[in-house]
Amino acid sequence: MLEKLFGIEKRYEELNRLLLDAGEDYQRVAELNKERIDLEPIFNKSKEYRRDMARLDEARAVVGVEDDPEMRALAESEISDLEPRTTALEKELKLMLAPKDPRDDKNVFVEIRAGTGGEEAAIFAADLYRMYTRYAERQGWKIEMMDSNAIGVGGFKEVVFQVKGKGAFSRLKYESGVHRVQRVPTTESSGRIHTSTATVAVLAEVEDVDIEIADSDLKIDVFRSSGAGGQNVQKNATAIRITHLPSGMVVAVQDERSQLQNKLRAMSILRARLYEIEEEKRRSKQDADRRSQVGSGERSEKIRTYNYPQNRVTDHRINVSIFNLPVVMEGGIDQFIDELSTRDEADRLSASGMLDND
Repeated sequence: MLEKLFGIEKRYEELNRLLLDAGEDYQRVAELNKERIDLEPIFNKSKEYRRDMARLDEARAVVGVEDDPEMRALAESEISDLEPRTTALEKELKLMLAPKDPRDDKNVFVEIRAGTGGEEAAIFAADLYRMYTRYAERQGWKIEMMDSNAIGVGGFKEVVFQVKGKGAFSRLKYESGVHRVQRVPTTESSGRIHTSTATVAVLAEVEDVDIEIADSDLKIDVFRSSGAGGQNVQKNATAIRITHLPSGMVVAVQDERSQLQNKLRAMSILRARLYEIEEEKRRSKQDADRRSQVGSGERSEKIRTYNYPQNRVTDHRINVSIFNLPVVMEGGIDQFIDELSTRDEADRLSASGMLDND
């Protein structure tokens, strides 16, 4: 670890010199400054760690040779303060050095689809949409609707929206999977508890350069936007349906009034889906152990149950339950995400060989 830190410190100092030499080459300045900004947090943390370790070594040396009781007491006091501090700093640095998901800072597309359970599943899909919009509001993120297929009872057969904000993927990526609800539907006269499901897929937004799509692989249809119940809501045909012929994947976007905007948004979703397919192939080869521990986020995997009669929400990947369902449904899902993130970090540290043997 110390060798890696030393290399980062040298590169950071080199970047400062290169920035001075770059003059008015603004593109070069921008590239160097971006790298410098990326390295700055770990550079500062590394300097802090080295400084405290030097003080700790000095205090230990004093204890080893000093005969004066007062001096020994002062050194031992400093050791008591510095040991937990340096241990915490070392843990932070190991985490900062561990490989990160390059998509963590990306915006995301969230796709929610009603699963088993008919109208109740569609209502649950709408509940999940509300939960994520409330969570996004808490984070200061922006929500943009992309496409939806609403039904008359206030639910969604399908809803696709974008979440824009720093770190959106790093937090929401743990939400992919099958969500299950257990409750008495409002339409149930006998009071029986029903179990319904909805599927959530969280896809990181990717750039054009991340994945190439040939025009010959696309079939593009234009149609008029429709509202609840299927009625047309616009006279002009602006909604876009793109079919990716090699995979058979279909993306439809109708929220924007501009045909061009709908096409751009549909292409963004298609790129994100295709990129996720390639990422899943890569993860299945390289990270089988990690995925079995944290949960892969595959759509077939049941990740969470929302039990209304017991006022309980349980995340099955980490065996954590919250007995305050209304708070969760208003976006209070940080406890789940924090625990999943912590376990994910531990797995990344283990994979990078930076965890202590004990």
